[in-house]
Amino acid sequence: MQPRRAAVCGQPIAHSLSPVLHTAGFQAAGLTDWRYTSFEVDELALPGLVDSLGPEWAGLSLTMPLKETALRLAAEASPLAVATGAANTLVRRDDGTWYADNTDVTGMVRVLRDAGAGAPTSLTVLGGGGTARAALGAAASLGVAEVAVVTRRPSARLELAPAAEALGVRLVGHAWEDAAASLTADAVISTVPKGAADHLAIEAEWRPGTVLFDAIYDPWPTPLAASAVAGGLAVISGLDLLLAQALSQFSQFTGVDPAPEAAMRAALFAAAAAR
Repeated sequence: MQPRRAAVCGQPIAHSLSPVLHTAGFQAAGLTDWRYTSFEVDELALPGLVDSLGPEWAGLSLTMPLKETALRLAAEASPLAVATGAANTLVRRDDGTWYADNTDVTGMVRVLRDAGAGAPTSLTVLGGGGTARAALGAAASLGVAEVAVVTRRPSARLELAPAAEALGVRLVGHAWEDAAASLTADAVISTVPKGAADHLAIEAEWRPGTVLFDAIYDPWPTPLAASAVAGGLAVISGLDLLLAQALSQFSQFTGVDPAPEAAMRAALFAAAAAR
């Protein structure tokens, strides 16, 4: 039998723990002929890579900066992927076309609920990229009508507007210099690259009951996350989301549902601790 293949794509990609996650899942599910690898590609190279993949390929996981490009490569997409304008998952169909999904959204909803933020009335998003789009999708799924979005570029907030409109969420834009004042929401989701929000660790005046989700997992904890923990807040890491979003990906790639969560979790956190 020809081995089945899947991979994670992004730039940079060497730090990704997705191969650890999915490989552990394959082993736990008895899928001995499956292999999961990685490709370092940018937006310009992704279409050519996808076109070159043969029928042994079951799917791709997409990370920065490929989520918007990936959506455009799909023949069909889930409502969440369409509404957010971003896809972190491409699944190869039997006819050779690709189906796009955004499992970041469902993963984010899960981790927020698990941390006690299942019914927030206010939500702040730091950043305006692909993960911020997923955060808007999570906000809509959780019933949040208005989201404060804090970006370093005003144009980034404008780029999020179509997704917000499609999701039925009202955006309230804030300048980056006002970020600290926006951290008092029921849930705060930081989607900015490592280092970008470090200064907020000093400026933040955390409100009891706020849940912080920081999408970074390397390095961890970030100064922002450490500040929130010191303030007694529930904190979600990028590792938590990486696992949550990968469970749906795994099932879509392999047809194994539910995914072997315990084995995938153990492998992920062991690999992260070994770094």
